[in-house]
Amino acid sequence: MSENGAPPLDGEQDWMPQVYQSLRELARRHLAGERAGQTLSTTALVHEAWLSFSDGLPAFVDRAQFHAYAATTMRHILVDHARRRLAQKRGGGEQRVDIEAIEIGVDDSAAELLALDRALDRLAALEPRLSRVVELRFFAGLSVEQTADALAIVPRSVVRDWARARAFLREAMA
Repeated sequence: MSENGAPPLDGEQDWMPQVYQSLRELARRHLAGERAGQTLSTTALVHEAWLSFSDGLPAFVDRAQFHAYAATTMRHILVDHARRRLAQKRGGGEQRVDIEAIEIGVDDSAAELLALDRALDRLAALEPRLSRVVELRFFAGLSVEQTADALAIVPRSVVRDWARARAFLREAMA
């Protein structure tokens, strides 16, 4: 990463270990609390994300933008994995869940993750900024201040958007 926390410009050689470590931290956060023996490990999630970057990473202004991009990529990988898992199970139907109780995991909460993904897609169609706030806060684990910086808005707006997004998701997933 460069001095401003963004992935480095072309020609800098020491950035790969730092980017890889950032991806591992995001993956660890996504998979925290899962039972032992789950089918998608932290390393596998990081490697799948890394492979998706094989065409090159876009230019990032700062670390928050990189984390947002990586979190979105990991979200898509987790959702795809959850879809595959549910396709293999019988009775993988939808069920009512509370947004506050959702923990990102692949094996134990695949249905919840898919329901969240569908709700986020609907939210993005109606209110794109609210969807980005959820991705940054929930999937990337950014603070209110970091989210505000990434979206170029004031922290108070992030708090308000976060509350509105949670209310929408609660209703959409009910």
